[in-house]
Amino acid sequence: MKDLEKISVIGMGLLGSSVTLAIGRAFPRIEVVGFSHRAATREKARQMQVADVIEETLQGSVDQADLVILATPIRTFEAYFEQMQPCLKDGCMVTDVGSTKELPHRWAGRIFGNRVFYAGSHPIAGSEKRGVEYARDDLLFGARCIVTKTGGTNASTVKTLERFWTKLGCRVQVMSPQKHDRIFGHISHLPHLTAAALVNANLTETLKFAGKGFIDTSRVASGPANIWTDILLTNAENTAEGIDRLIAELGQLKTAILKKDEKRIQMLLEKARTRREAMIAYKIKQKELF
Repeated sequence: MKDLEKISVIGMGLLGSSVTLAIGRAFPRIEVVGFSHRAATREKARQMQVADVIEETLQGSVDQADLVILATPIRTFEAYFEQMQPCLKDGCMVTDVGSTKELPHRWAGRIFGNRVFYAGSHPIAGSEKRGVEYARDDLLFGARCIVTKTGGTNASTVKTLERFWTKLGCRVQVMSPQKHDRIFGHISHLPHLTAAALVNANLTETLKFAGKGFIDTSRVASGPANIWTDILLTNAENTAEGIDRLIAELGQLKTAILKKDEKRIQMLLEKARTRREAMIAYKIKQKELF
């Protein structure tokens, strides 16, 4: 960590700008540089002072950087890797804050080779809000952050990222990109699709009668469609598997309801209630819920 002098963050949305603010708080001696491909976003980021410097070009932002963090849609990573590669100094570390990991590892391995060191990161923080104006320096505090590595990932880079995210307030866990995408396909990507389907299954007129339960259940459907499309298309197989499992569970409930099988309905609902209670108890014990 003591060798980090310049950190560049590409993408000045909610998460990218919150990361720059958190770095400024946790590492005041490190120069923090931000970049967005949109001129209006760059100007807003300057006005909000979310970084020490907001660069006008991608090349200028990553020049002499010790660590580069991508906070852009996942399917832009490959092009950004290719554009950055000639500008990065030997030994530079690259990571990201994306929600899927197998493809970024594949792209980085092909483009960076052994000169630049990539490992994935996924700080599980944010909201349905978007944009630099919602950035907070405490957004990551208490959040879980997954760092991903393969057999060929540079070990020193992984250790540096573990310390880095921990210093920003995260609880860090290391796993393979395959395991990451399988887990989050089921507990993050599937819930978003479920919420979207729940809203779309109701008429606009019907939704006017929605209460707090429906609003809470469908909250994540307010997330930006372009970002979520990107996530789903880069984790298609795991997400599709999750959809199949959800359909199977709904099918069981549907069959029990049509048969008026009260015992079966109660058993399925009780199973869900018990599992959720155990999950909440674990989260409280881990201090992930207060």
